[in-house]
Amino acid sequence: MNPFRRDPRPIMVKNAAEIAKMRTAGKMLREVFETLAELVVVGVLDTDLDRLARERIEAMGATPAFLGYRGYPASICCSINGEVVHGVPSGRRLEGGDIAGIDIGLAYDGYLADSAWTYAAGEAPGNARRLMETTREALRLGIDQMREGRRVGDVSAAIQTCAEAAGYGVVTDYSGHGIGRELHEGPELPNVGKAGTGKRLREGVVIAIEPMINEGSGETRVLGDGWTVVTADGGLSAHFEHTVAVTRNGPEVLTL
Repeated sequence: MNPFRRDPRPIMVKNAAEIAKMRTAGKMLREVFETLAELVVVGVLDTDLDRLARERIEAMGATPAFLGYRGYPASICCSINGEVVHGVPSGRRLEGGDIAGIDIGLAYDGYLADSAWTYAAGEAPGNARRLMETTREALRLGIDQMREGRRVGDVSAAIQTCAEAAGYGVVTDYSGHGIGRELHEGPELPNVGKAGTGKRLREGVVIAIEPMINEGSGETRVLGDGWTVVTADGGLSAHFEHTVAVTRNGPEVLTL
């Protein structure tokens, strides 16, 4: 079960004023990641990253979107090595070569932005770097499909094709999602799919696209804390995410 997941909803469309507010929230969230990027180093505690992210968000007059959401106890998710998503900061110290997927949501003026980046602490081994690069490329290709007239399945298929061509497993238990006034709106956007299928995209649709790619199989399990999702086979996982709007001029990445 994905504790962050909502039941599928009808596709939601934002007007220009709403997109402008989400653009502001996205800019703030980008600044939070710029701060954290320099702090993901060997020896840092995941709880320090959580504290600093919350302080940065609140200093801008925004609110951490994850804190308290369905009982989630932190402001960020920090998923290390074989953890896929929803890793709860718990005082773990990053070691050299670790990779950490940091996922953050931010609310400002009634609208939300959601993004995730996977960072290396110190020098990551080659297999970890390749996994991260492929996942980032899968996100880029998915974003490129966010155009008027295309379908949700076009985005999903682009992500799946990129990951599987590199020999990786795609996580199917957790998906991207629409976002706006709520953290999870319609449509749901799986990371696997068939091109030409699914709901049609139109101007004003905003989706948090978030490929989760595993070194081995795409299968996962949830740890005893009820939140942390890990790879079933113990392999590494990477996670990248952006909040993306469909505009008449193509995709606009609100968190980039």
